[in-house]
Amino acid sequence: MVIQLQHITVEEFDEWVLLPENTNRMFEYIGGEIVEVVSNSFSSEIGAGILAEIALFVKKNKLGRVTGADGGYRVSGERYIPDAAFILKARQPEPSYHAYNPNAPDLAVEVLSPSNTPTEIRVKIVNYLRAGTVLWVVDPNIRRVEVYVPGEAPLTLGVDGAVSGGHVLPGFSLPVSEIFPDEPQKLQGDSSAGSGAGTVST
Repeated sequence: MVIQLQHITVEEFDEWVLLPENTNRMFEYIGGEIVEVVSNSFSSEIGAGILAEIALFVKKNKLGRVTGADGGYRVSGERYIPDAAFILKARQPEPSYHAYNPNAPDLAVEVLSPSNTPTEIRVKIVNYLRAGTVLWVVDPNIRRVEVYVPGEAPLTLGVDGAVSGGHVLPGFSLPVSEIFPDEPQKLQGDSSAGSGAGTVST
């Protein structure tokens, strides 16, 4: 949900987001606009399930750090809060205590909800790729995962496919059918914001 239409600088955003009245809310800075992070229970459930799988794998193999839906990152000059993210231990040996980690994640998971717009998602895809981040865009409405890897063609996976950890999480694999265990009712609004995003140049 965009709460401020006029464009502001990222420096103004960094000051604004730390105001006392904003401390219990979550905001992203996308394309010069302040966007409040608003999800729904089903999208949150999907994100939590993916986060649990990644966290278990990372902990078992001692690979690095994992954050959930309240962990912010600085990505190509913007400020994002992915639903799940992973960063290699070599890049982040110590915890980050910043509101938005200065290091972009190695892997980010964005679970779409009705409040997302196609423009927001396209901007995020471009900026994650510029930062060298592997991105999974998860659409609960149509049970699909789009995988974006810097320098590679986008990959679209249905429920018969599996998401691979690739070079970021070697050996990790998660069947898409396990991401979407139940057939959801049609979500209100346009949650298929990632549709057609495969045309974004990597």
